[in-house]
Amino acid sequence: QVQLVESGGGSVQAGGSLRLSCAASKFTYNLYCWAWFRQAPGKEREGVASINNFGLTRSADSVKGRFTLSQDKAKNTLYLEMNSLKPEDSGMYYCAAENINTRSCPLLRYDYNTWGQGTQVTVSS
Repeated sequence: QVQLVESGGGSVQAGGSLRLSCAASKFTYNLYCWAWFRQAPGKEREGVASINNFGLTRSADSVKGRFTLSQDKAKNTLYLEMNSLKPEDSGMYYCAAENINTRSCPLLRYDYNTWGQGTQVTVSS
């Protein structure tokens, strides 16, 4: 089974930027949808952005215009570029993948069965 490993989290001030990476342990041609989720303490895990193997992306309204999702298929790596960070963006960020043959990959956690261990993002005001 493929393993996902996130990296790139850290602590930044509001307005700052971070770039998260999610590396897959092996070629993942059958994992059609990839996504980033985040979870703040005491809150539900929420979808941030998703992308399919054709590069079609989808983002939560709260991050549109600030977060950009991309993938490097040669490196089996997914990236989340986060700009203009706000304190409410703080939380544990998780990478997920699933074989969902759809044009618009979902942002619901229950649609994904392959998860990374998470990377912490803290944005201070």
